[in-house]
Amino acid sequence: MKIVSYSVEGVTDYGFVVDRTDFVPRYFVEDILRERIPKDVKKLLPDIELRGLIEASLENVKLEKVPLSSVHIEPPIIDPKKIICIALNYRDHAEEVGLKIPEEIVFFLKPPTTLTGPFDSIIKPRMVEKIDYEGELAVVIGDRVKEVEPSEAMLYVFGYTVFNDVTARDLQFRDGLWRGWTMSKCFDTFAPMGPWVVSADEVEDPHNMRIITRVNKEIRQNSNTSNMIFKIPEIISYISHIMTLEPGDIIATGTPAGIGYTREDGLLKEGDIVEVWIEKIGAIRNQLISIK
Repeated sequence: MKIVSYSVEGVTDYGFVVDRTDFVPRYFVEDILRERIPKDVKKLLPDIELRGLIEASLENVKLEKVPLSSVHIEPPIIDPKKIICIALNYRDHAEEVGLKIPEEIVFFLKPPTTLTGPFDSIIKPRMVEKIDYEGELAVVIGDRVKEVEPSEAMLYVFGYTVFNDVTARDLQFRDGLWRGWTMSKCFDTFAPMGPWVVSADEVEDPHNMRIITRVNKEIRQNSNTSNMIFKIPEIISYISHIMTLEPGDIIATGTPAGIGYTREDGLLKEGDIVEVWIEKIGAIRNQLISIK
């Protein structure tokens, strides 16, 4: 199952991608099933029985399809309660920024207002000069979970999507790395995500997917999720012992080496287009613009 959120004339809803160009809106499936499908996608995620009925309908019933090009594609989870980002989770990335490999999981939060669609613009704040990209695999939590052990943690994963942890490097390092992390990552539009969320059953191994970030078609990051220091079950377990995770919560699992900050002239400039692609999921493409 691939879930896509979209808007038409300011009205948002979601549907089910049947190929990479078309989708079936939620209410089309609802009409066929004659069963209520919640308008809030977060309420669908933990309902395994209903999801099974939907999948069967998509496979066995001829449903009207709508071109994705005819709607505005939104982040697949429009209003998650939490966006949790794992820091320094690729050894090569920790080395390129000159930091020690963490002995335990380090994370920070981004507010939901940072989210923007998979093909929307990243807006350069007036107070920021140095903007960077960080391509990441994001996990979408499917059910409420508290204090789960790693051996059971994957049972609470609904699926996966593509994420870009956009960062203002001048603010991040202005007052020392640790003080600047939150400020530098929390501007509106600093979390492009999408283009849809792919359910876990369609991803054989989330720890073996190629991840590539391009800037203006030039490859900047080229890695594999197998290079994560802390794997997804460890991450979910660790976080769930600190806070309750709820359906629709997003966990961005860290970025590999190749960020712009470590390259000569590698930071983003106005007009640059950043593409993050992850195997088995798809790609997001966002242009950096300034609002005059």
